[in-house]
Amino acid sequence: MAEFPRKERYDFADLRRMIEVLRGPAGCPWDAAQDHHSVRRNLLEEAYELAHAIDAEDEDNLKEELGDLMIQVLFHARMEEEQGSFGADEVCDAAVKKLLFRHPHVFGSAEAATPEEALAGWDAAKRIEKKQRSTAEAMEGVAESLPALWRAEKLQSKAAKIGFEWPELSGAIGKIREETEELIEGVAAADRDNIEEELGDLLFTAVNAGRMLGVDPEKALHRACGKYIRRFRFMEETAAGEGKPLETLSLQEMERYYQRARHELEGKEMQ
Repeated sequence: MAEFPRKERYDFADLRRMIEVLRGPAGCPWDAAQDHHSVRRNLLEEAYELAHAIDAEDEDNLKEELGDLMIQVLFHARMEEEQGSFGADEVCDAAVKKLLFRHPHVFGSAEAATPEEALAGWDAAKRIEKKQRSTAEAMEGVAESLPALWRAEKLQSKAAKIGFEWPELSGAIGKIREETEELIEGVAAADRDNIEEELGDLLFTAVNAGRMLGVDPEKALHRACGKYIRRFRFMEETAAGEGKPLETLSLQEMERYYQRARHELEGKEMQ
């Protein structure tokens, strides 16, 4: 049986010690058997659950999810500590040094009077730190593990910083039309590889238009998903209430119910 002090209130040091105990000889067999790869998904899920708590403005859940994410960070740091590589202290050391270097307007002689100027200084310091000599190298530094929509947005933002951007939104909208036509041509030719390529191009250009409009592509798509679910629930429940389960209807009949849902819910969805 593992020993751990019972206290009315615990702090960061206690959480760190808890991870050590769980990974230790008298700890949990599951925790001890994990490695970075086996709990990689756990880390991502906790980050998204934290994001959900932020979106919901749920203070209690926010506290819980921050703790869950902190557990993941300490869990990964402990694995490295067991191998004699680094531990939580080294992680904190590197983080503080990074913040010192990337805030020259706070800890150095540089000046930044606005959030935009501060961000520009951060980006410049990051490129120096990462030894990125070109915009292409900065693009290559964008993690492939990011959601594809966010990755596309970050790549486009880096290009825009050196002037590679449509001067007007109309240019981006026109590109969407162009890529749509190319996708249609790919579908007509039944070229699977080209279809995938052109669909990717279409999504990429849609993200670019959203970026120019100041719209988060992930948030926009999640909003569309939520709207789709609400409309589908309405049409499913309405059809069932009229004795017509959706699975028994033709596509045309289902489309009529969907359009009914769209019109009847439109006012609520605009709120």
